[in-house]
Amino acid sequence: MSRNASSNRRIVLAARPQGAPTPQDFRLEEQAMPAPEKGQVLLRTLYLSLDPYMRGRMNEGSTYAEPLALGEVMVGGTVSRVAASRHPDFREGELVLSASGWQEYALSDGEGLTALGELAQPSHALGVMGMPGFTAWHGLLNIGQPKPGETVAVGAASGAVGAVVGQIARLKGARVVGIAGGADKCSYVVEELGFDACIDRYDPQFAEKLAAACPDGIDVYFESVGGTVFDAVLPLLNENARVPVCGFISHYNDKTAASGPDRLPALMTALLYKRIRVQGFIILDHYAEGYAQFLSEIGGWVAEGKVKLREDIVDGLEAAPAGLIGLLEGKNFGKAVVRVAQ
Repeated sequence: MSRNASSNRRIVLAARPQGAPTPQDFRLEEQAMPAPEKGQVLLRTLYLSLDPYMRGRMNEGSTYAEPLALGEVMVGGTVSRVAASRHPDFREGELVLSASGWQEYALSDGEGLTALGELAQPSHALGVMGMPGFTAWHGLLNIGQPKPGETVAVGAASGAVGAVVGQIARLKGARVVGIAGGADKCSYVVEELGFDACIDRYDPQFAEKLAAACPDGIDVYFESVGGTVFDAVLPLLNENARVPVCGFISHYNDKTAASGPDRLPALMTALLYKRIRVQGFIILDHYAEGYAQFLSEIGGWVAEGKVKLREDIVDGLEAAPAGLIGLLEGKNFGKAVVRVAQ
């Protein structure tokens, strides 16, 4: 669809996925450009964040948030420029963090907008200094509570959350073992991010190599993957281990319950005998009491080069569906972002 300068392109949910999403589950539409009324701003999307939670919002049943309706704009965090303002608190040209979703323009009454100033790299507000970074910071420090000398294992270690988890754990004096999908990602995690080791989850000897990399067991496991990765981690968890859970991406596209042996008895036995604490969390619940402290700490670490996050940027709003599909398959390398406009 060609670009009309007086219109707004958006991507809506066209159908509910049956298993893994397909391009046919999304629809690109073009509408008239919205005009702000008094008390509103018109936002021009510059960057759109792609995140695993979006898959759950495409399902019919509600989870911690209401599902998207068919025909509704796909949800997503955005960095936007104020294109026009009739709101006293925002000026034209200002850069803001918003939740405009998968569209080029959006109207806002100002609620939920955060002024960003002039960031050298605005997309960082969607990654290392945004929701994924806050997820890593809160889950690791407030739930995982790593101590110097402990072993911290991190699933999806090259991803938007896992990469930040591992770097913060190293800053806190822990030994960090990452788990990632592929030799290139594992090399990056060790050589660029400073993890002590990284194990390829596709390796036929994955479980054995993970055990060898954790000779003293695992004290903190930051969980975002589930599946065979957690199966390999479980027997390595030490007494009083902590397991923050922010997701289980390996199961997001499941259509039916997993077949095979019932793992629940072994899991419950391990939790009981080893006094393991497993705590799920939704990061939206923690912004009021923790986000300001997170920004202060992470901002310093980023400025000093102690924490960094690779970005996997694709261009054009129309690239968003393939980007999300690839993210759910583990094809992204770093924080997945769509550059909607320069």
